[in-house]
Amino acid sequence: MLEVGIIFGGRSGEHDVSLMSARSVLENIDNEKYNVHKIGITKRGSWKLFKGELSLMTDGDWESQSDDIVFPPDPKYGGYLNITTGEAVKLDVVFPVMHGPFAEDGTVQSVFELARVKYVGSKVLGSAVAMDKVVAKQIFSYSGIDQCAFEEVRLYEYERDPRGVCQRLSSHLGYPMFVKPANMGSSVGISKVNAEDELVKALVEAFKYDDKLVVEENVDCREIECAVIGDGDNVYASTPGEIIPAKEFYDYEAKYDDNFDSLINIPAQLPCDVIETIRVLAVKAYRALNCAGLSRVDFFYKKDGSGILINEINTLPGFTKISMYPKMMIADGMTYKGLISRLIEDAYNSKMR
Repeated sequence: MLEVGIIFGGRSGEHDVSLMSARSVLENIDNEKYNVHKIGITKRGSWKLFKGELSLMTDGDWESQSDDIVFPPDPKYGGYLNITTGEAVKLDVVFPVMHGPFAEDGTVQSVFELARVKYVGSKVLGSAVAMDKVVAKQIFSYSGIDQCAFEEVRLYEYERDPRGVCQRLSSHLGYPMFVKPANMGSSVGISKVNAEDELVKALVEAFKYDDKLVVEENVDCREIECAVIGDGDNVYASTPGEIIPAKEFYDYEAKYDDNFDSLINIPAQLPCDVIETIRVLAVKAYRALNCAGLSRVDFFYKKDGSGILINEINTLPGFTKISMYPKMMIADGMTYKGLISRLIEDAYNSKMR
């Protein structure tokens, strides 16, 4: 039986989303194959071994039912130290069911690398470049993958010349446009902007989450997503799915609030040749960013049928009951429990440096 750590929480703005994802994974993991260790990271960055009922994870009281632990980078431990009990626990695999900075961006992956503990998902490089939307877009450009027009905006340049920045964005991208933190996910901090007064508010809001932003042109499009799993020659891209947002765009509320009933079509209602092209492009983008384990690759398909544009890659996509990544894999014949096991087994059989 493998010793498996499911890690959740973290210091990012997507902490609560992680709790939802991890609870879903823990409710469905194969406990006959894995001895599961529930490891939470608080919003302050403290590591905990959670011992309570899973309902407490999303009710906000999980920390009170936890022991204090540390996860030392020294490979002689190969796991965590329980400060409360003094026990040292080795782990075979960890599954970071986490999103956003300090989780999906290579930082926690570097801890696992130093500790020589195998883990689900992309390595440090792939995690870092996929998390930074600006760097990812630069790599997509180099790789010849079409995308919408965009601009990078740094906090220092905005503070120095806010009017000049707004004029540059307006001139190059036009209205409407989208303003996004470069290193966030789950649509946190994203705004659709229709005029200059809205642009200033959107930039200020996005800078709360990051000192680097990506601002994109608006494209009249359909939002198409594709789930990718595997590594090396053994990479599989799912049949794509389509999200028809309940709101003007697929923001945080539309993704995670049950009061917003977005429509999901799996498979996406697209011509067969377009579906196959999206699957090919998903694998190409996945490899271009050095991804591994799993990713959700997001595309825009122009409503006039004139092209497919890549949007971004999420290396640790949501795993809630309504998340697209597991839904697409399940639609292609995999069970939810089987998907979790596949990811863990792939990580366990992978090589470390």
